[in-house]
Amino acid sequence: MRHATVFLGTAAYTAGTLTLAVLWHIVLFEERYRHFGYFDGEPDFALGAISVVIQGAALSWLYPRVRLGRRVSGVAHGLRYALLIGVFFWTSHVLAFVAKQHVNDAGMFVMMETVYLILQFGLYGIAIGRIGLMDKAACP
Repeated sequence: MRHATVFLGTAAYTAGTLTLAVLWHIVLFEERYRHFGYFDGEPDFALGAISVVIQGAALSWLYPRVRLGRRVSGVAHGLRYALLIGVFFWTSHVLAFVAKQHVNDAGMFVMMETVYLILQFGLYGIAIGRIGLMDKAACP
């Protein structure tokens, strides 16, 4: 039944990430992100969406294969897993962005993106944990 975890996890990650990204970066804080230089160049939304689907599939496939310390299941395991992958994404998304280009008010950018990623991976952790409970074969 791990296929259900991958499919539902991918759907949850994709829907959650795309919705939160639009709300956070465009609806709530667009002017701030323009000031940061985050939107320099012409974004390719289709390619961005494809990358989110691929991330969701990879992360959801990996979820039932990862054991994190003492045995926990459900939402607790989902949140532990999300913390691990969230830290990885934070270093590759936030720190790498600041390292590669000049960002106006880099400290504020790091803080805002940190909050964004906490929300993104917190929501995903809850979702994948609940999905894992439903899919007993995939529950670590």
